[in-house]
Amino acid sequence: MTTYGLIGYPIGHSFSEKFFAEKFARENINAKYLMLEMPSINDLMGTLDKLPNQKGFNVTIPYKQQVMPLLDEIDPEAAEVGAVNVVRVGKDANGKRTLKGYNSDIYGFWESIKPFIKKDIHKKALILGTGGASKAVLYMLRKNGIETLFVSRSKREGMITYDELTPAIMDEYKVIVNCSPVGMHPHVDECPDIPYECLTADHLAFDLVYNPDVTLFLKKSAEQGAATKNGLEMLHLQAIRAWEIWNME
Repeated sequence: MTTYGLIGYPIGHSFSEKFFAEKFARENINAKYLMLEMPSINDLMGTLDKLPNQKGFNVTIPYKQQVMPLLDEIDPEAAEVGAVNVVRVGKDANGKRTLKGYNSDIYGFWESIKPFIKKDIHKKALILGTGGASKAVLYMLRKNGIETLFVSRSKREGMITYDELTPAIMDEYKVIVNCSPVGMHPHVDECPDIPYECLTADHLAFDLVYNPDVTLFLKKSAEQGAATKNGLEMLHLQAIRAWEIWNME
């Protein structure tokens, strides 16, 4: 049986596990999606040695960057982003295992937010949080001509803190993307500390969090008339793209 999977630590609940289990059952695909929780990225090769039919795997926290030195090849876009969340397992001419890394978050994010982007209004974006997912968001926003500014809890070069978000900045940056886990279940009563009263109907609030469906960040943004979108469709799209990568000729 062909196997796929997810590496990370800790993994806990996984959207990918449910998505692919349902896909395999629905389409009568003889495959299994494995939860490959590993305390160290150094466990990867030993794990793959035990899975001779492994065709590919997703990568989640904290290994989206740590996995990169272990790969034989990295797709140019994933290399530019600086993070890998999909690895295709193949074989070279001598039958030796090969690993190639990709980033499907960039596809999922942009295809999900693109219908909401109004080019004459949405020219600048605030990115809340600096974790692995923010790299894909940064890459796609810049690639599509949208100027970006990171907002972090701590002061760092090239970033501002939440305390520095003035009404003028909020008026200038009409797209706000939450890449932090703030507001994710079970902490549903939390939200990024931004001046929501400055949002307008011209603003677009996108939350990578998808559980709950409507986070407090999205709720408070919508109350000001802003367009809102959660991260569920992005997850679906990146998973579909991962499947295409694993099975391309």
